[in-house]
Amino acid sequence: MMNANAALTSSGQIWEQEILPALDRYIRIPNQSPAFDPGWRDAGHMGRAVALIEQWCRAQPIPGLTVEVVQIGERTPVILMEIPGSGTDTVLLYGHLDKQPEMTGWREGLSPWEPVREGEKLFGRGGADDGYSSFASLAALRLLHEQKIPHARCVVLIEACEESGSTDLPAYIELLAPRIGKPSLVICLDSGCGNYEQLWMTTSLRGLVAGNLRIDILNEGVHSGDASGIVPSSFRILRQVLSRIEDTETGRVRVEALHVEIPRERLEQARATAEVLGDEVFTKFPWAFGAQPVSRDRTELVLNRTWRPALSITGVDGLPPLGSAGNVLRPFTSVKLSLRIPPRLDPAFAARAFKEALEKDPPYGARVRFEGEKSSTGWDAPKLSPWLEAAVSKASRACFGKPFMAMGEGGTIPFMGMLGEKFPEAQFLITGVLGPGSNAHGPNEFLHIPTGKKLTACVASVIGDHFNSL
Repeated sequence: MMNANAALTSSGQIWEQEILPALDRYIRIPNQSPAFDPGWRDAGHMGRAVALIEQWCRAQPIPGLTVEVVQIGERTPVILMEIPGSGTDTVLLYGHLDKQPEMTGWREGLSPWEPVREGEKLFGRGGADDGYSSFASLAALRLLHEQKIPHARCVVLIEACEESGSTDLPAYIELLAPRIGKPSLVICLDSGCGNYEQLWMTTSLRGLVAGNLRIDILNEGVHSGDASGIVPSSFRILRQVLSRIEDTETGRVRVEALHVEIPRERLEQARATAEVLGDEVFTKFPWAFGAQPVSRDRTELVLNRTWRPALSITGVDGLPPLGSAGNVLRPFTSVKLSLRIPPRLDPAFAARAFKEALEKDPPYGARVRFEGEKSSTGWDAPKLSPWLEAAVSKASRACFGKPFMAMGEGGTIPFMGMLGEKFPEAQFLITGVLGPGSNAHGPNEFLHIPTGKKLTACVASVIGDHFNSL
């Protein structure tokens, strides 16, 4: 059995002396995902990030470790690492190295591409989501080798397209299938944690349907004094169309086909999560003064975030900046829509239902078009096996001093849906360092360093117990 205190001490040293300096260099690289940087090949940032991680991993003192960068044609590359083990079983560890865009609103003294450490937090884009995963995965295996604890063969797969919906990944899964094998345990370090006080397992992920909705009413802009009252505003038509999808009073999605029945076990987990986190379910967000959540029922908020569809507008076109907005009735309005869908809902079905609801019977005969950009399937974890439940419980108590918690996450990790279909009998440990205030995708993203150190030791403990369960 792993000595948790020794593992925590070693993990802390590896993080301080090796991982954090590497993350410092990684954060400085603006390797945005292809959806946000179509010229990524020529820019070279992705290549720099891959090279940094590859070199760091190759230098790790792990017997038999092999590291290879694999690239199919013009697709984003993946890093494939193999670590020999005992027996015939396989553990697959997953992460990604591409990043979200800069986003505005970083506070003074912080920026997306300049790492800043403030006490227990390392600020900068991509450190927590999910640049640390490559380093932490190999560090966990180092901890096992330091204590001479046997483990199964391990494969580490790091992709570079996750923030774009993992569109390149299926081709690599097909190509590398013989080398990946058939894992009985999948560990993903790209998820969140409800707090920084215990190990959190993600038991479900929402899917996604995203695209652009455009409303055209005129061929060109006209004087608002001449046309208003005769020509309907494209913005008002947009509001009418969106109200078919979302109740403006409550935010509930009105299209019943986009809802699913929530399993009883997930309802119980939501109640337990709400009880443990209390008001932190909603106070973790950077509210404007006086602003409030959609409900004070914490369990309902957890379920809204994890098992119910929700609509967000993430971009807009056709609106001039305030400083150059004249008295003109604009010809069109276009918005980017992001619809989070429940874990068990087929994204292709959801996309059709979404598009139909938006486009049918357009008000005033306006041209209403929704063009889907991407969709991703959600994921619902298989029943937790007794050995994994015992392993994560032991790891959390030994490394954090508290029992583990299980909860759903509101985001999407497309790879988990792919693996769930391909390996239905595998067990999953999906976890991460994205806790309260970490603000992945937004300004002031940070990595909580103590959680990273403890999580690394937890992963090592679970991999060791996986071998003992075979």
